Amino acid sequence: MIENNWHPCSHSENDCCRLCCTKIENFNVTFGNTQIFHDVNLHIHCGELTAIIGPNGAGKSTLLKAILGEVKHTGVLNYFDAKGVHSGHPLIGYVPQYLNFDLSTPTSVLDLFTAYLTNIPCWLTSSKRIRDQVCQILVKVKAEHLIDRRLGALSGGELQRILLALSLEPIPDLLLLDEPVSGIDQNGLELFYDIVSDLRANHDLSIILISHDLNLVAKYADRVVLLNGTVICNGSPEEVFNDVRTRNVFGMLVQHTMQGKVQPDKEGSSC
Repeated sequence: MIENNWHPCSHSENDCCRLCCTKIENFNVTFGNTQIFHDVNLHIHCGELTAIIGPNGAGKSTLLKAILGEVKHTGVLNYFDAKGVHSGHPLIGYVPQYLNFDLSTPTSVLDLFTAYLTNIPCWLTSSKRIRDQVCQILVKVKAEHLIDRRLGALSGGELQRILLALSLEPIPDLLLLDEPVSGIDQNGLELFYDIVSDLRANHDLSIILISHDLNLVAKYADRVVLLNGTVICNGSPEEVFNDVRTRNVFGMLVQHTMQGKVQPDKEGSSC
């Protein structure tokens, strides 16, 4: 199993991740007598957003949990630096699909970050230094205006940006996004992914995204992996969306257009 290091300290704004490649070899996960996925082999590179698509039950979220070390797996998971040297344990940021909490809680965004950044209960401290630090973190996700907002008063998109900000303190080597914009309106959805794209470019981040939205995948992903119990195909959005095996899974052949849209192929077209 992989032991991951979780965000012990802060990085500067200009820091980039230390890793070049995440290499997954012969990954397998079985629950009881049920095989979730098998023989998964992937290379995830820094500076790239790799989107994992596939039907429900394909093993997408389980793959992220296996990378996090939350579920037992067999196979090899290694991390390498730019020189191909094994780099040990990475810092991993993770944004879940949703966060379950009492919507009536009086806890604010500032309270949440204060508890995360210090060992002092949030109700016992309220220093300007901490507030300024939290504000700087929130600027990264265009959410500094939400610093005093109650968590229960946040919209779905706002809450996901707060969770993204938490995952970025400090800047991780690998960022995992598990359907992070499920149920969010179009404006919030595009804002979230614009922020992620900026972070990827500014910090050379290695990002794995799970998404059912093929239009968004076409617009933002560098590489796409079609997973359905195993890796069916992977490559550029153009390659995967025009692969006949994608049609077999989704019931249509998708095309990655120059505008970054995915559209059903016209009848009679060939792969």
